[in-house]
Amino acid sequence: MPTPTKGPRLGGGPAHERLLLANLAAALFTHKSIKTTETKAKRLRPVAERLITFAKRGDLHARRRVLAIIGDKTVVHELFTEIAPLVEHREGGYTRITKLGFRKGDNASMVQIELVLEPVNPKPKSAKKAAAAEAVEEEAADSTDSIETETVSDKTASDETVDADAEDVAEAPADEAPVDKAK
Repeated sequence: MPTPTKGPRLGGGPAHERLLLANLAAALFTHKSIKTTETKAKRLRPVAERLITFAKRGDLHARRRVLAIIGDKTVVHELFTEIAPLVEHREGGYTRITKLGFRKGDNASMVQIELVLEPVNPKPKSAKKAAAAEAVEEEAADSTDSIETETVSDKTASDETVDADAEDVAEAPADEAPVDKAK
């Protein structure tokens, strides 16, 4: 039996580990929170988050991929219809691990792994950051206005120059060449 290349072994072989993680994920989706050892929770987290990401996609292919891992249609249905809409706007971090202490019998570190189903709130800006952002926006608006004003005044100045050149040409006698004042 080959040993896994990363992470602690959860007993048995790779097939047993996949089944164990699938059963833990099914229990997590059913109960929204489970108590387990720290090692199992750390190995469960990426599996559960990946399944939730598939559920957020919501298409038939994603549903079949989740069914290949979990196998229980009722759990998969609950994942796709109840859990996925609650975490729709969350970009990862669907689970939370909280340490609970040590188990009495073998002193194993126990944790509670739960789904984070609270709605995502954008972080409020601090007063300094908000003031700085407003100042930058005002400065950008002012510079845009001044650029537009300069462009309009430049166009009017160039129009006046063209008019003045036309008058010089009109005043010049026909036998003399017009003098270019720009040089």
